[in-house]
Amino acid sequence: MRNRIALAAALTTGLFALTATAATTATAAPAEQRATASGDARACADVKLSGALPVPPEGMAVRQDVSVGPDCEPVLGPARLVAKAGPAANARTAAAAAQGDRQVRSWSEMYDCCNIRMTGLYTTSDWSSDGTVVTASSTDATQQWNREPWNAGWSLKSSGKSADCVANCAVSTNVADASFTYKGIFDPTGNVYANTHRSTVALKADGTASCEFEVDLKNTFIGWNWQRGCE
Repeated sequence: MRNRIALAAALTTGLFALTATAATTATAAPAEQRATASGDARACADVKLSGALPVPPEGMAVRQDVSVGPDCEPVLGPARLVAKAGPAANARTAAAAAQGDRQVRSWSEMYDCCNIRMTGLYTTSDWSSDGTVVTASSTDATQQWNREPWNAGWSLKSSGKSADCVANCAVSTNVADASFTYKGIFDPTGNVYANTHRSTVALKADGTASCEFEVDLKNTFIGWNWQRGCE
């Protein structure tokens, strides 16, 4: 128990240090170009966000929020280390310890200023290793998006996934992407909004892993919120 507490404390320290150094960027159009079809001056064009999170020990999760702040600049929230709750999480932890296998889940979600999830990309990776190489690995990717009445709202335009190596490699790098478009009550033309998510999970022979995230937003507003995490 003492070692577990020390590990959690050390990881928490690293995560809070990450909040000041994570590679999160936003590119905003000039003020006169920021208004969307609605004419709202709080709108931001061509926003690009990126960042990385370490994968915590089994039974733990790390979460981080990034919001679009004044002048279209990203506001990076703290990386929070939390325990995964419930019997399913405990069972998975025990099974992983017994088999020497690991699983990591990542998520990348965009929320509007009313805390409605617009689009999301999720990955689940399983891998085993002998300490020298990744002996086997696999990654699944899913997507979710918000729909409105009358067959409107966000839609999935395209998605894909790839892996540079799935067995007998020092690192298995898995990439998933998803592109979404919007046509609905806030833009009947379908030309204003588009979200593109890209998630990269690196599975390593020593049993550790890392998550990297990217989101490209064609148009956004101050107050939109990007939620990302690994567990």
